[in-house]
Amino acid sequence: MADYLADVKKYDAGASADAVDKIVKHLGIALRNRDSSLVSCTDPKELDRVRENWIGKKLGIADAAKANASIEKTCKVMHADNTKSRVTFYYLVAKDLGKLASL
Repeated sequence: MADYLADVKKYDAGASADAVDKIVKHLGIALRNRDSSLVSCTDPKELDRVRENWIGKKLGIADAAKANASIEKTCKVMHADNTKSRVTFYYLVAKDLGKLASL
C-alpha cells in the first residue's frame, strides 16, 4: 500500500491514502501480475478497458468524450513514466473527473 501511495504522491502531493487504498482493493488480484498492474497509453484496447471498466462501471461516467479527455490528460501527465502504475493512473483519472470522494 505504501508503495502505491508514494507513486501517486509523485503526481499529487496531497493524495488521499483512503482513495488509494480503495483503488488497490478494487483492483485486487490484478495487481499481482506485472503486466496487469501497469497501463499502456499506446495500447488502444487497454485504454478501452480503462474507459469501460474503470470510468464507465466504477466511476459511473457514460460520456465517452469526457472519459477519453481524462485518459488523454492522464497519459500526458504520466508520459515520462515508462511503467505507469494502474493504481496511480486510476487515481489521477478519478481525480480529474471529480470522483475521488465517491470511490
